[in-house]
Amino acid sequence: MKATKTLPILLLSLLPSLVFAGGGHGADNSTGHGAGHNMTGMMDMTNSASGQPGKAADITRTIDITMNDNMRFTPSQIHVNAGETIRFFVKNAGKISHELVIGSTEALGKHAQMMRDMPEMQHAESNMLSLGSGQRGGLIWQFTQAGYVDFACLLPGHREAGMKGTIMVM
Repeated sequence: MKATKTLPILLLSLLPSLVFAGGGHGADNSTGHGAGHNMTGMMDMTNSASGQPGKAADITRTIDITMNDNMRFTPSQIHVNAGETIRFFVKNAGKISHELVIGSTEALGKHAQMMRDMPEMQHAESNMLSLGSGQRGGLIWQFTQAGYVDFACLLPGHREAGMKGTIMVM
C-alpha cells in the first residue's frame, strides 16, 4: 500500500522541474525574460508593433534614463526614428527596486495585472530591465515602425503611481 502512494507523490514533486525544463521561463533570451506569453504568461514582444530586441552592432544612439523612488522616469517622453536601434542606459537612483518594460499600453496593463496577482513572480524578457537600488543596466531595442510605444515599471503600484513614459517613433 505504501508503494502506491509513493509513486504519485514522486511524480507530483517532479512536475515543477518538467514545466521549467520545457522552456517556460526565459529559455531563449539573454536577459532571461523569454520572448512571449509562454507557460508562465509573459509578454510576447519579439517582432511586435513596439519593435524587437536590437543588436549591439546596430545601435544608432544611447539614451540615458533614470528611475527613482518618486515613481518617475527621467526622461518620461522620448523621441526616436523608425528603424533606429537604441541602447537605453538605465540607472535606478532609488532605494527600492524598479524596472523598465517597453510595450503597448494593453500589453503593459496585462503584465502589470499578472505582477499584482503574483507579486513574487521573477521575470526577465528582452523588452525589460529590472534593477535593484543603485544598479545600472542596459537594454537594446529596435523600433521598427512609426507610432507610440509605452514603457513603465510594472512592480505592483509603481505604474499606477505614475512610473510610466512614452516613446514617439517618427
